Amino acid sequence: MVEPLVPVPSGAAGVALLDELRAAIAARRPIALATIVDTDRSVPRGPGSKMLVYADGTTSGTVGGGEMEARIVAEASEALSDGRPRRLNYSLVDAAAGDPGVCGGSVEIFLEPHMPQATVYVIGIGHVGQAVVELARWLGYRVVAWDDREELASSIDSSIAGVEVLTGPITSALEAAPIDEQTLVVMTTRNVGLDVEILPPLLASSASFIGIMGSTRRWEITRQKLSDAGETAANLDRVHSPIGLDIEAETPTEIAVSILAEVIASQRASTE
Repeated sequence: MVEPLVPVPSGAAGVALLDELRAAIAARRPIALATIVDTDRSVPRGPGSKMLVYADGTTSGTVGGGEMEARIVAEASEALSDGRPRRLNYSLVDAAAGDPGVCGGSVEIFLEPHMPQATVYVIGIGHVGQAVVELARWLGYRVVAWDDREELASSIDSSIAGVEVLTGPITSALEAAPIDEQTLVVMTTRNVGLDVEILPPLLASSASFIGIMGSTRRWEITRQKLSDAGETAANLDRVHSPIGLDIEAETPTEIAVSILAEVIASQRASTE
């Protein structure tokens, strides 16, 4: 039996779906948007029909149902892993040949992942930390900046779009601006004691990158203290230190360039 062509969603239903997409993006929830861009002959839905696919596989809206949607959900999972859009072509003619339906036509779908904006979370905003904040924002990152010294935190212009400045206990900062898988932590802190204090909750987070400025010797001391306190080797191995590519950097701005070059390289490597 040939399924009837269903009109493209419009009006309240279409607006609601786009509102849901915007809400997911605002809430930093990874989500993929599947849109029918072309059809031929008999298919369940027409061009412009849309479906949202969340990271857990749940969906909203429909592009036709059945096996085809199941395959789109699987493709969406991969798209949310590598962050890359893709075109999907399905023939709905012969189920015995592996087609996801027998409507008699074909459909082309554009699948677009919407990932949360990557965040550079700067811990410690002295001269170098401030330079990292400024450069990271210029590069288009969402920026969260924290320092336990209120006078330094107040020196950052928190009115700049995309920059959130926090002070007080690190645990309170992490509650106010939680770390997720799209967060890259840059620690430009002032001493080993502070690193030992604030690293455990950072290591327990889902941050995709954690880097610490300082000498190799400083990290060796910090690592040993954390190990003695019960931190696992696997967690400690997540830390990149000294952070920054070796470009013979000297000034705070040059050091910020070397740090963010490593941050970018880490991002690119994670999507390959």
